[in-house]
Amino acid sequence: MKRPRNSIASLLLLVGSALLANVACSDWVDATEIESSQQKKNVLLICVDDLKPILRCYGDPISVTPNLDKLAEQGVLFEKAYCNQAVCSPSRNALMCSLRPQSLGIYDLATNFRKTAPEAVTLGQFFQKHGYRAESMGKIFHVGHGNQDDTASWSVPSFRPKGSSYALAESTEGARDSKNGPRGAAFESADVPDDFYGDGKIANEAVKRLQAASENPDQPFFMAVGFLKPHLPFVAPKKYWDLIDATKIQTAKLKKAPEGAPSYAPQFGGELRAYKDMPEQGAIEEETQRTLIHGYYAATSYMDAQLGKVLDELDRNGLRENTIVVLWGDHGWHLGDHGMWCKHTNYEQATRIPLIVSAPGKKPGVRSSALVETVDIYPTLAELAGLPAPEQIDGKSFAAVLDKPSQMSRDHVIHVYPRSAPGVGQVIGRAIRNDRYRMVEWKKPGESEATAEYELYDYASDPLESKNLASEKPNVLAELKKFLAKHPEAKQQWKDLATANSSNAVSNTKPKQDRNAMFDRRDSNRDGSLTKEEFMQGQPDPEEAPKRFLRFDKDKNGVLSREEFVLSGK
Repeated sequence: MKRPRNSIASLLLLVGSALLANVACSDWVDATEIESSQQKKNVLLICVDDLKPILRCYGDPISVTPNLDKLAEQGVLFEKAYCNQAVCSPSRNALMCSLRPQSLGIYDLATNFRKTAPEAVTLGQFFQKHGYRAESMGKIFHVGHGNQDDTASWSVPSFRPKGSSYALAESTEGARDSKNGPRGAAFESADVPDDFYGDGKIANEAVKRLQAASENPDQPFFMAVGFLKPHLPFVAPKKYWDLIDATKIQTAKLKKAPEGAPSYAPQFGGELRAYKDMPEQGAIEEETQRTLIHGYYAATSYMDAQLGKVLDELDRNGLRENTIVVLWGDHGWHLGDHGMWCKHTNYEQATRIPLIVSAPGKKPGVRSSALVETVDIYPTLAELAGLPAPEQIDGKSFAAVLDKPSQMSRDHVIHVYPRSAPGVGQVIGRAIRNDRYRMVEWKKPGESEATAEYELYDYASDPLESKNLASEKPNVLAELKKFLAKHPEAKQQWKDLATANSSNAVSNTKPKQDRNAMFDRRDSNRDGSLTKEEFMQGQPDPEEAPKRFLRFDKDKNGVLSREEFVLSGK
């Protein structure tokens, strides 16, 4: 027998009233919260050039970084995050493609990732595919040195600030020619507004973009903001120099290369030495070192203030509660440790990076010692945004660590750096870093393990990397080799066929000198320097060679260091 329609309506009304009463008796769920939970999460990716983790939130007592510190209080700070190569372009390829340099076969600045991975789906493309508006401002991909932006990654053209790198005429007077163009002063303190320099302009643009995004709440965004500082030159408005207590600045404790390291593993700081007020060779005066460190801190504080403007706008427009925020440094930086400046090594100061992730509903104000790599950020953002896992990438999501910071994501990370080894040519240093040790294997890609040279450092007993322990701890070395065996062999650096043929034609007429190898052949007593007698060995022009020795001996101490011999002869 059918129930009358009015009885069904009464029943539905009764059930509905009961449900409302039940809700009223429980914790009230706002309708806007239900709607918000169904919205796609926005992503704000902050990339910072040459930022190492000497920040207040990382325990540094000198730095003044209130906005980074505040972000750390709102998210998870990763204490053991590492780049995949300590140089701009390969590191940013790892971020945007989740492909390691050794997977791409790209270790230089000039080669665009599309040369070896034309079908790669970048972070920007991935989020566009899932309905996001992808925008870029400042430095995200490395643009320059023959490389260019990836237009397919963005919904609209990327924004790049225009204007001079310097405010003071004296900073550019007498600029030094270099292979990358004229180089002015290595640092500058000028009484100018924040938006005189590039990072101020980038912050202003990001604020405008966030304002526009807030007016279109139905359109999720993936916004990448790339700050330029503290990359050289260390320029910042004077007020940021004044923030730093210069009396507390100390130079590096260890100012020599690790004992027993391969001769080619360190670097001479050529990037810094290209600037007009830096010595091309030899030691940098103690007071100049202090000024450089001061400038690095000042440039970091300047960048931090610009970050604050962006995060404040995110809060002001009510976007923060539905936005994933990631702060990432592309690599570390040597500030005189090991006698080195800049990045370009496999050592701790060049490879360890700051990483902070603040996501809706995740734990705030906590720290994690989980090992993560730059390539891991791509799949982590996808998971946090509730999107499908990306395919054909090297990274591994660490999203679970945001819920349980004590959880480990990896048992090791891997990073690389290429070098020219005396008598061998280009080798790739593949480094395995676990919770305690770092091992570096140096060899030509594809060659047998028997041809390799190794470095091993124990950060529990020797955090400054003073001595290579590879020969003293064979058991540890063997265990770390097992980790390395899990990874594919590194690819060789990609070369354009036309360029390679041209280079071969040139090399057939005049072979390129390997001055590191020449130094090693002459250094008969292996003391790391050449006497005049050692220098004269095998010289084709014994009448003129003594004059070269005097010219190469920049510090006039009667012997030539490797640096003096290699750089003077180029």
